Amino acid sequence: MNRLKFPLSLCAVIAFGILFFATIAPAADKKKIVYVTNGVDPFWNVAAAGVRAAGIDFKVETEVLMPPKGIVDQKRMIETALVRGVDGIAISPIDAKNQVDLINEAASQTKIITHDSDAPGSKRLCFVGMDNYKAGRAAGELVKQALPGGGKIMIFVGRLEQLNAQQRRQGVIDEVLDRPMQSPDKIKYDAANAELKNAKYNIVSTRTDNFDFAKAKSNAEDAMAAHSDLACMVGLFAYNMPNCLTAVKEAGKLGKIKLVSFDEADATLQGITDGFVHGTVSQQPYKYGYESIRILAGLARGDKSVLPPDGFFEVKTIIVRKENVGSFWQELKRLRGN
Repeated sequence: MNRLKFPLSLCAVIAFGILFFATIAPAADKKKIVYVTNGVDPFWNVAAAGVRAAGIDFKVETEVLMPPKGIVDQKRMIETALVRGVDGIAISPIDAKNQVDLINEAASQTKIITHDSDAPGSKRLCFVGMDNYKAGRAAGELVKQALPGGGKIMIFVGRLEQLNAQQRRQGVIDEVLDRPMQSPDKIKYDAANAELKNAKYNIVSTRTDNFDFAKAKSNAEDAMAAHSDLACMVGLFAYNMPNCLTAVKEAGKLGKIKLVSFDEADATLQGITDGFVHGTVSQQPYKYGYESIRILAGLARGDKSVLPPDGFFEVKTIIVRKENVGSFWQELKRLRGN
């Protein structure tokens, strides 16, 4: 009797061990993907929702990292991820020209793609995002609709080191000033401090805030103080318009200064609903997150077919105006899970 207990116990242990390792083996083999943004902003919360959904759909571990202090934090986050041994990184470069070495070093150790803002001179495998120059021209068209009689315009943005910011700004300028469409790979950029005008429109300057929300608001306040006849504000980053909107409201100029935006901050969408923001160009950030993880999950498993032709996976923009803001906002809330 006692002689039977040991073998049975041993069998039970072996059976448990087999079950245990069968259970943990897939988790241990699960690919790890890191999604790095270029700052901290509610815009990235929508992208993060896409990251989480793709992580479930494609059975990979995901992590979203948002650098609060810019390029130094972003560099540290990437280096830490490489030390940990991740299977892929999606990065939105803060300063593409000066981050080529960092991206190339990361590309020598894991799969690297860019999203939102590209680094075409690097060894990244592809770019996921919208055509920022075309999107800038779409915003410029909104400006002309909002301000058909012409007037003074001010552009607001976080930083101009980012390629996406440069491209959006140039698109706005070229559209407002009725210039020909430029080739994406040969865009000529107007100087950041240039005053640009034609017979109807005068783009008086571009003001940066380096992702400082208080500075974003004070930039709008200073613009109104410097130009009492300012007719339109254009915000190129998600948080710019909410801060412009607050500044304009406090100055008692709602409806007097036309507002055109990028992205889908709740305050911006409420401004469109209320009739104070003419429109916004949505990048569909949920797709930025989702498609980046889909591509990296495939690459991590050796599937190169996930790479888009010419290294560019274009996410189409959506122009949000008063007539479609309700349905757009409802869908956005569904994607965010609220």
